[in-house]
Amino acid sequence: MSIDESIATQTTASRGSAAPLGATPRPGGVNFAVHAPRATTVWVCIIDDPDGEDPRGAVERRIPLPSLTSGIHHGFVAGLAAGTRYCLRADGPWEPRHGLRFNPYKALIDPYARRIEGRQGDAEALLPYADGDAFGEPSTVDSLGHVPLSVVAAGPEAPPEPGPGVPWERTVVYELHVGSFTARHPGVPPEHRGTYLGLAAEPVLAHLHRIGVTAVELLPVQACLTEPGVRARGMRNHWGYSTGAYLAPDPRFAARPGAEIDEFAAMVSALHSAGIEVLMDVVYNHTAESGVDGPSLSLRGLDAPGYYLLDGDGRDIDYTGCGNTVDCASPAAVRLVLDSLRHWATEFAVDGFRFDLASVLGRGRMVTGTQGPVIPFDRRAPLLSAIAADPVLGARKLIAEPWDATGEGYQVGGFGVAWSEWNDRYRDTVRGFWSGAATIGDLASRVSGSQDLFQLSGRSPFASVNFVTAHDGFTARDAVSYLRKHNEANGERGRDGTDNNRSVNHGFEGRTTDPVIVGARQRHVRGMLATLLLSTGTPMLLAGDELYHTQFGNNNAYCVPEDASAADAFAIDWDSADAALTTFVARLTAVRRNAPVLRQHEFFDGRLTADNEPDLAWFDADGGEVPPDEWQAGAQVTLQAWVDGSDVRSPSHDPGVPDGNALVVWHSGGPATVVLGAPEQCTHGWELVLDSAQPTGAPAGPTTYAARATIELDGPTVLVFREP
Repeated sequence: MSIDESIATQTTASRGSAAPLGATPRPGGVNFAVHAPRATTVWVCIIDDPDGEDPRGAVERRIPLPSLTSGIHHGFVAGLAAGTRYCLRADGPWEPRHGLRFNPYKALIDPYARRIEGRQGDAEALLPYADGDAFGEPSTVDSLGHVPLSVVAAGPEAPPEPGPGVPWERTVVYELHVGSFTARHPGVPPEHRGTYLGLAAEPVLAHLHRIGVTAVELLPVQACLTEPGVRARGMRNHWGYSTGAYLAPDPRFAARPGAEIDEFAAMVSALHSAGIEVLMDVVYNHTAESGVDGPSLSLRGLDAPGYYLLDGDGRDIDYTGCGNTVDCASPAAVRLVLDSLRHWATEFAVDGFRFDLASVLGRGRMVTGTQGPVIPFDRRAPLLSAIAADPVLGARKLIAEPWDATGEGYQVGGFGVAWSEWNDRYRDTVRGFWSGAATIGDLASRVSGSQDLFQLSGRSPFASVNFVTAHDGFTARDAVSYLRKHNEANGERGRDGTDNNRSVNHGFEGRTTDPVIVGARQRHVRGMLATLLLSTGTPMLLAGDELYHTQFGNNNAYCVPEDASAADAFAIDWDSADAALTTFVARLTAVRRNAPVLRQHEFFDGRLTADNEPDLAWFDADGGEVPPDEWQAGAQVTLQAWVDGSDVRSPSHDPGVPDGNALVVWHSGGPATVVLGAPEQCTHGWELVLDSAQPTGAPAGPTTYAARATIELDGPTVLVFREP
């Protein structure tokens, strides 16, 4: 295919190097290397625009990369430096039925761009095909000015030091959105609200420290581009699960345009200095290019068959529900993912990663099944094995979201020994118990570490990342205020978001000032959060739950109007925060932190400890061991867990923290009498350290109790007793 080069000023490049991929500043210029093995020509197009406003009016210097080594086009361009804006163009076969969609009229983002700038423009200009036919003729509309530009960039001026290295058994994860978390925080300077620097502000760090957070899990901060369907509704992607550049910090969170690399590094440094690790939610299962009828922004225009799963007709295989699926068994895709992860781990000292729809990363070789060709999940698939075996990445915290958009992709408990996993069975059970829809047997399995899911693979209880709420779904407040989702603002006529919420509304749908309903809801939230933070495993809190944050019943808050400010994009309302609930959560994490017996590194197995007592024993409301026929009896609403503290199994156990026994009581019913349970040989008394019936968790009455004392409960309650 030919392209009109009359608007371009030609420049030449010397041979350069095929490694590393991307744009690398070197003395005297910049080396460019681009994976595009089937392309006949790859150009680096330098955009010279003194005003930096509209690339369509800029001078484009189109420089063909002169060398091809092992499928990588490369060249060195003298006279360039960091800050140079550029795009890529690629020519080659237009054979859409074979996945080949080369079109030199389409300006492309460098897959290895360290920084991007600009926004998407006309949606039609981004399409590589003409006349609405994805398998018809190629488009001759130039997309320069409608796609963000790549920017040559070096690393941060002040790279962060390594993180605090918090052991798994001491980890408390806090999932947050960088923009929404601080956009309305009164203690953050206005110019830093909703930015990386906002998260680094001292009042924010103080709050995280107070509530016992040891790791923040950032919703996607790799540069995001909004999907075509969302753009068509006048909305933008809010969460960020639509990646446009895997090595670039998202510029929308920069306080100063163009400073996102240094500001992201400063944020990591501040969090590390506060003893808090940084985990990134990363999206390697799909990209912003959607299906074959979508735009050509980057990978599709360079090597679609090498980066995406395609069927025999050149269409994308969609395991993600987002239009395309990255081929995680392809060498090109594996290299891109590994290079991206190492970039964040080394350049920015990121401490770990949560992998969105991680079952896609375990799709290996295609086999023929009863329904035709399929790509089944394999825990030893190339990409999963490469990440776990990598000397840099294998030492980071690795968390899988163990499912994708298919039934076969649901793999909770199915990942290898290097991985922890989001445990949605924990979420469903705990929500069910507090709403009367789960048994004490179900609860016991989850609060003791989900041994049934993780032990056979040789993992510890901390492989189970326990949560009751996450970004995807109701907040804790909304889970006790709404029976159904209210997603009308998303523009999808309420069809988006799950209908399986396991929620209640305590007699009224939505907000109310009725003191009885409000009190019941707050007590319900305290019960769920107490269960979460007292369970064996790795607890994950959703940012804002400790503040009683609401999304007004929206359980899929992934998009907002295109022109919405950060403060109007599901931002946490700090001025309306529930101070008592925040104190309650702080007390909970302190109880967990000071009770090694509640966060042990090994599963309970019924062994006798040094005190000749069982490591764990279960009791019912009468203080007797739970009879076999009561475990799955729906009428049972009280469970007690007695845990022996004389044989704490924790490799990082602090000898300065006492190892006393503990007793936890969960009661989800109405008023009841409970006899404290304990093994026959246990004669010591108890100190009550937490009572979820009280707004702050501080006991309002007696705190000292005799062994097997009788206690009156006036409703749903969690009690924690420690051996004095």
